[in-house]
Order: sequence, then C-alpha cells, then structure tokens
Amino acid sequence: MTLEDCDRVAEIRVGGWRSAYRGLIPQPYLDSMSVREDAERRRTRLLEGSAGVVNVVAERDGEVIGWACHGPYRDGEVPAGGVELYAIYVDPQRYGAGVGRQLIEESVRRCTAAGHTRMYLWVLEGNARARRFYERSGFRPDGAAEPFEVDGVQVPEVRYVKELSG
Repeated sequence: MTLEDCDRVAEIRVGGWRSAYRGLIPQPYLDSMSVREDAERRRTRLLEGSAGVVNVVAERDGEVIGWACHGPYRDGEVPAGGVELYAIYVDPQRYGAGVGRQLIEESVRRCTAAGHTRMYLWVLEGNARARRFYERSGFRPDGAAEPFEVDGVQVPEVRYVKELSG
C-alpha cells in the first residue's frame, strides 16, 4: 500500500463497515464515519510505520479493490507474540469475486514466510458472512471472546486462529 492508495482504502473500509456491520453496530456510528478522516488516519499510520505491520492492496485494472493489514498479535494494545490479521476489506461491489480470498492468502503466505506459526483475528460474533469466509480460509474460533464497545453498545467479538505451516 502506498500513500496514494489511502483515499481508496478508506472508501473501501468505510463502505465495508456500512455494508457488513449494518444491524450489528449502531447505525448513527456507521452514518458518522468519515472517509476523509479515515484516509488521514491511514496516511498517518503509513508514514509513522509501525514495526512489523504490513498493508496489502488488491488491484484490478489499476484500481484498488481491496485491502488487508496484518502485524504482531496484540493483547489489548500490547504486542503478545504471534501475528494478527487486523483488517481485511473488499469493495462491497466486489463481494464474492475472490478478492478477499486472494488478500487473506497473501497475508497468510507472507506471515508463513516470516516464520510465524499461528495467525489470529477478531471478528464480530454476529457477522455470519465474515465468519463463514474465515472458516473457509482455514481459521477456527478458539473460544476467546471479548466485547467491543461502539457508541456505548457492547458488540461481542470472537477470536479465530489458523495454524501456519512452512
């Protein structure tokens, strides 16, 4: 991902939240999300460069159509060993076209090549579509759960794990 990709990645991320989390996250929160502010956050994070964090984009015909980000596993905000898929979003108009599969396969490939043996991710408990996607990609829930607070509403998340092999 480059600085030039940040605007499009923000459009995809905000569109992804509004599409995937409708009915799971309070609608006023989704409505208030700003593509401009999200793009600025992406640029700042990219310029600051967090150790071990990798941003990958999927492009088709020169247009960014998906984004994934992975890095050191966090326990809260404290690195805890292992690797975590922080985010994966695809342009909602491209759902079902294999873009997400390609992004997750690339993240897994990079993490495996880097010597990681396990990859984690967190997903909203009620996000059945994403959970099916992760399960088809070889991830399994490991029993860990925690609330994610949005606008004062507790939204449960569950943790998934995938064993990586060299």
